[in-house]
Amino acid sequence: NSILILGQQLSQNSEGNLSHRQVEYARTIHSAGTDLLNLITDILDLSKIESGTVTVEYEELGFGMLRETIERTFRHEGETRKLAFTLDFDPRLARSMTTDSKRLLQILKNLLSNAFKFTERGGVRLHVSPASGGWSVEHPTLSKSGTVIEFSVSDTGIGIPAEKQRIIFEAFQQADAGTARKYGGTGLGLAISRELAQLLGGEIRLSSSPGAGSTFTLYLPQSQVTAPHQKAAASAAAAPAQAALAPAARAAASARLEEIADDRDDISPADAVLLVVEDDPHYARVLLELARRKGFKVVVAGSGERALSLAARHKPTAISLDVFLPDMLGWTVLNQLKRNPDTRHIPVQLLTVEDERQYGLERGAFSFVTKTVTTESVEEALERLKEFASAGPRRLLVVEDDPAERLSITELLASRDIEIATAGSGADALARMRERAFDCVVLDLALPDISGFELLAQVQKDATLRDTPIVVFTGRELTMEEEGELRRQAKSIVLKGVRSPERLLDETALFLHRVMTDLPPEKQRMIHSLHESDDALRGRKVLVVDDDIRNVFALNSLLERHDMQVVNASNGYEAIDLLERTEELSLVLMDVMMPEMDGYETMRRIRTKAQFKLLPIIALTAKAMKGDREKCLEAGASDYVAKPVNSEQLLSLVRMWLRR
Repeated sequence: NSILILGQQLSQNSEGNLSHRQVEYARTIHSAGTDLLNLITDILDLSKIESGTVTVEYEELGFGMLRETIERTFRHEGETRKLAFTLDFDPRLARSMTTDSKRLLQILKNLLSNAFKFTERGGVRLHVSPASGGWSVEHPTLSKSGTVIEFSVSDTGIGIPAEKQRIIFEAFQQADAGTARKYGGTGLGLAISRELAQLLGGEIRLSSSPGAGSTFTLYLPQSQVTAPHQKAAASAAAAPAQAALAPAARAAASARLEEIADDRDDISPADAVLLVVEDDPHYARVLLELARRKGFKVVVAGSGERALSLAARHKPTAISLDVFLPDMLGWTVLNQLKRNPDTRHIPVQLLTVEDERQYGLERGAFSFVTKTVTTESVEEALERLKEFASAGPRRLLVVEDDPAERLSITELLASRDIEIATAGSGADALARMRERAFDCVVLDLALPDISGFELLAQVQKDATLRDTPIVVFTGRELTMEEEGELRRQAKSIVLKGVRSPERLLDETALFLHRVMTDLPPEKQRMIHSLHESDDALRGRKVLVVDDDIRNVFALNSLLERHDMQVVNASNGYEAIDLLERTEELSLVLMDVMMPEMDGYETMRRIRTKAQFKLLPIIALTAKAMKGDREKCLEAGASDYVAKPVNSEQLLSLVRMWLRR
């Protein structure tokens, strides 16, 4: 963890005091650390397989989902290497198969990575189809299976001599020493893939000749119930681990989304598309049917990661988002959607059992619906989504009594995609808002007739106005009580300062759901500059809780480089004590594995204290540990980062949680 973080920081040379050669040294250290991490991961995988402690979790895997995952993972690889990358899924395939999707993807990623690595010209092809033969006739599972699926990975690379084709499946072996030197790698990928294939009841066959490329074919049964090739010792060896993981496994199993026949393969550019993000298959089906009645084509995602991928691919007209998802909270999905310029404009309807309406709306959600509402209420919400998405220019009201200031705000925000109206007093603003609906309001607190606070109070009393996003744009110094009152009533507060034009443009663009690419280039640059700046981090105080001094040093160095103040604790008890004694603490980075009191228990205790209910806590967890993700969120984490920590990912999350 510390090798990778510190190596990356040195290679960026942010202080400009390293020579070109020293920067290259740092990059080499970081690269070697990454290679070491991959080697450790591969050795752990192989040792778990050989000791019989690998467990297999069978589930329905849709071929459409498999295709999207593979394409997303390797499309850029092909473009970078200037190689053709072809995916060929036979139309005779059923909709899905039963297997361990994680293990299958691991095998295919190994085979495809090798194909790209050893191919300099031509291309790589993945062919998936029902198989009529090709596997070993004596194979105990495939020979008895009703339907066998073949996954063939072909390349036009260097090929493998016949005498070397057997040894490449052995651990730490490649075709020859020259291959290892030129192309790199540990020689473990094929050994792991062969063992995993056996674990899934299948096998891998190879066809190759030097200079003519290679074809690796994985044969797997389409339906599988038990793992036929698990070693006899596996159940005994794995029993304690399985018992310990049973709650997490049950939670994951209950959260899996069944394959739902949505419309992802039948979408045209003119269609209104709704992305339904919901891990309950029954509720997802209800939403799918209701949305279709309203004229939407529907795409369904059962996890946050899947939702972000599908949103980036399909650019839906609108999104219905459940807050409680198996891999991350809906709030995290919402924030990532709103940080991405390509998806920021998409209206998001939040769907949850908890009434956190204001919390969602101020983060850019379009609307909020509770799961306890009637079918009619959901239909009305979907109708509002469709009307908003299909409407013309967005309508903005600027409430400002100073003509010069009013003109400057109008000039800053004006563009072809919005209509701007103005009001010079509170009474005029209320009259205009009741006369026609506005998508967003910019409000100055100093008005000639009533204060901005009074206007906000009247808006909140009016059921037809209270959901209108209001951005308070003020130059006066606010007391803590006034700021608290504003945060309860307005969606955002922009204090007039050095970067206030950027902030005002950014906040109104968020609530108006403006398409970033439709903005003039200089305004796109303003928003981009704001999101990449360290203003949200500068001077903020963060508590780093970790018992490993090397990790503490690495994280402190990273955060302090961005002008953050860092406080450290080495265990849970010390962390809670520091929280209660330290003023103006903005965020906590919490390691999970610690002595005396682990991170889970520490987060649970922190969340019992009223003053820390909304304090952002980012958990640092080992990605190899099954169920960590769910356990972190259940314990009270706002988000989590897997170790080894990626510096840019961590900083992005910290900015996200501190920006508002």
